[in-house]
Amino acid sequence: MPIIEVKHLKKYFGQTKAVSGVSFVVEQREVFGFLGPNGAGKTTTIRCMMDFVRPTAGEIKIFGLDSIKDSVAIKKEIGFLPGGVRLYENWNGWDHIEFLEKARGRQSIARQLIKQLDFNPEAKFKTLSLGNRQKLGLVLALMFQPKLLILDEPTLGLDPLLQNMVYQILFDFHQKGTTIFMSSHNLAEVEKICSRVAIIKEGKLITTEEIANLKKMRIHQVIVHFRSHFRKADFECEGAKVVEEFPDGLCLQFKGEMNLLLDRLRRYPIKDLEISQPSLEEIFLQFYGKE
Repeated sequence: MPIIEVKHLKKYFGQTKAVSGVSFVVEQREVFGFLGPNGAGKTTTIRCMMDFVRPTAGEIKIFGLDSIKDSVAIKKEIGFLPGGVRLYENWNGWDHIEFLEKARGRQSIARQLIKQLDFNPEAKFKTLSLGNRQKLGLVLALMFQPKLLILDEPTLGLDPLLQNMVYQILFDFHQKGTTIFMSSHNLAEVEKICSRVAIIKEGKLITTEEIANLKKMRIHQVIVHFRSHFRKADFECEGAKVVEEFPDGLCLQFKGEMNLLLDRLRRYPIKDLEISQPSLEEIFLQFYGKE
């Protein structure tokens, strides 16, 4: 059974179509990225999932339960990080943590997370920097080791070292069976930790794909230098385009299964070979370049 099912979701604010017919499924134990720039509809979709706003049309199921009718039961099993953490201004970190522990009636791993994230829980929320507010939000989202994490821009405001710590924590949670749904405009982090991604543009879903498959859609650049004479015609094959010729080699653009091109390259003794892998940044820009 899928953990999250979003079917034909629409959310309009007056004449503004924030989300227009979005559908996707997140499977159990998946790390799923929801990718798009500000204003694409990511946060609105998440708010509908959490029943903070009601959809104009469509249906959302989480754990097989209706996101509206069963909202309370669903939230008991979710760890949620909103985009832009806002909490009680005059409470410090401990106040928030202890409040939730009392409400849930059980202990948490908050102290472990505080240490991992290098967070000072003594400071009042109103005095915290953006990065420290994010740390507290992460502690509160993760502290009860939920079945499902829904994270809106989880590394916002964190320095690279702490970003890597968050990735490691999420990896550990995933290894223990947690399903993770995270929105981001940080393409590098999606590439690092997600297995599948949905790309949203102007409220519409552009594609849902495995990260590995997205990379295959991009053209690779291949620069090869040979040790001996070569025939340019041998590389003018399907999927390949010679863009530059050197005295001892070629620069090629290639789209398709790389083994096909490598089989042709093996016919000649090679002095040097460089293959530029497509980054998710390039793939992202390709999709956003489409009208």
